[in-house]
Amino acid sequence: MKKIILGLSLLSIVSCASTSTTNNSTVKSSVNKSTNQNYWQQHVDYTMDIDMDVKTFQYKGTQKLVYTNNSPDVLDKVFYHLYFNAFQPNSQMDVRSRNIKDPSSKIADKIVKLSPSEIGYIKVNSLKQNGTVVKHETVGTILEVTLSKAIQPGESVTFDMIFDAQVPNQIRRSGRNNAEGVALSMAQWYPKMAEYDFEGWHTPPYLGREYHGVWGNFEVTLHIDKNYVVGGTGYLQNAQEVGHGYENKKEALNIPSGEKLTWNFKAPNVHDFTWAADPEYKHDMLTMDNGIDLHFLYKKTLDAKYLESWKKLQPKTAELMTYFSENIGQYPYKQYSVIQGGDGGMEYAMSTLITGKRSWGSLFGVTSHEMAHTWFQFLLATNESKHPWMDEGFTSYISNKAENEISGKNVENPHAGSYRGYNYVVKNNIEEPLTTHADRYHTNTAYGVASYSKGNIFLSQLEYVIGEENVAKTLKKYFNDFSFKHPTPNDIKRTAEKVSGIHLDWYLNEWTQTIHTIDYGVKAVSGKAVTLERIGQMPMPIDVEVTYVDGSKEAFNIPLRMMRGEKPTNATKIADWTFAHPTYTFTTSKEVKSVQIDPSKLMADINQENNSFGK
Repeated sequence: MKKIILGLSLLSIVSCASTSTTNNSTVKSSVNKSTNQNYWQQHVDYTMDIDMDVKTFQYKGTQKLVYTNNSPDVLDKVFYHLYFNAFQPNSQMDVRSRNIKDPSSKIADKIVKLSPSEIGYIKVNSLKQNGTVVKHETVGTILEVTLSKAIQPGESVTFDMIFDAQVPNQIRRSGRNNAEGVALSMAQWYPKMAEYDFEGWHTPPYLGREYHGVWGNFEVTLHIDKNYVVGGTGYLQNAQEVGHGYENKKEALNIPSGEKLTWNFKAPNVHDFTWAADPEYKHDMLTMDNGIDLHFLYKKTLDAKYLESWKKLQPKTAELMTYFSENIGQYPYKQYSVIQGGDGGMEYAMSTLITGKRSWGSLFGVTSHEMAHTWFQFLLATNESKHPWMDEGFTSYISNKAENEISGKNVENPHAGSYRGYNYVVKNNIEEPLTTHADRYHTNTAYGVASYSKGNIFLSQLEYVIGEENVAKTLKKYFNDFSFKHPTPNDIKRTAEKVSGIHLDWYLNEWTQTIHTIDYGVKAVSGKAVTLERIGQMPMPIDVEVTYVDGSKEAFNIPLRMMRGEKPTNATKIADWTFAHPTYTFTTSKEVKSVQIDPSKLMADINQENNSFGK
């Protein structure tokens, strides 16, 4: 059984320094795995010192960034993200929100109404490369840097930066004083080096959607009012100095009113660093049998019903951690924090920010989803701006399965909601291809359904194509081969092909690069002959259940010829069906009473009414 430690001192937010050492070696061993000798990715080492003024919500920072160019290219420029600059009137995020057909209620027209003391900004005051001043220009949410000397392949350079910033009102993802009174939700708060990979630089303006980051190590030193409790990414290095073991930190440390404490965190092999702070945080910790510490930070002033849910959440979070580790790959760090904050639910390195005034079901559901993101997008770090379906969709798939099992619901298809969402955008003619950039969808609805629902169906429908067991094996191999890397859509496709032996290029193309739909129907039944027809443009293998006049049943599997194989099944396998032929006829052994296409309902057929005959 798991050991639960409740009501600990406020300072044991993350594991101590000794744990950090252990984890460094654990994570680095994973990074060295590679299935492609030509693969490369950049590396960063951040050291930041931050002085926060909790009254003005402004902070000053120094940043030392050691950047290693592992690419084969010579770099004469680099680029940083300055995300907080989006929270200013007339920013691209502001204008986009006020002009999109269905604006998010979280943003709407809130940014344009911000006063100078409420906006967000990051101002870079000086920047040096190996001690030499470099030219830089802030263009919206991007800092464009012209290097004093080009960075050669394999070379590491040091950038020293001095900056100051202001935390915006809580609107999207990050900010101050959220709707539940959390003082600081600090995500995407620092000048963050943009990713450079085989596709080049990734420097989209920040419009409130997704992120992409460079793998590396972080050391963050934070100076903040002594009354604030801090949690987030990484391992706390100085727990004793900030009051570990004291019930009343203020009196025990004898710190004069208004003075600050210094918190020092280290985070090995992550691609982001997030923290949150509030003077009313209560901190609980659950230590799992495998040594992983789960931290829970939530406002102690919450109503009793919410406090009860936060207590109930703790052992369930351990079950979720176990489920994801067993079904995808072992969580490689020694801590994870669930923190009340933000504007809904959003995943970050070793942590998540979620709003806390929720029913039990909602709190459990959002925690399941955000924790699952640790695997899909954080450890398997796809570019979620370009491929949000691999981030949100895969997360939805595995979190749906985890919730279904842990909650004991055991519904036949835990992904049914995604199929309904997908059918909605198809029927309303607002679907867009999954290849659309996250920021470029015409509507938020199209983005949401594509990324969450259709991305989820990519995997749930893949069970229909190659079999549930093969999909389970695919996820484990995908994690083993691509954790701590930046996998692409082709990587998940090739992984599934290697596991199943089935060709899947057609599946990746049709489902993600087009808006072709699936529609199969029973065209005719005559005695022992059954004729099926393909009406939609996307081809699929077909499972058919036939009920005979004598009451017996038989399942048939019709492979799609371009699969060059078929899924493992106990069904009767019959001749394959080509894409070019619109109809297919097969003969049974007995007279047919009724026919049902896809009784599993895992195939996203947009018209179920023509899928059966005789029922």
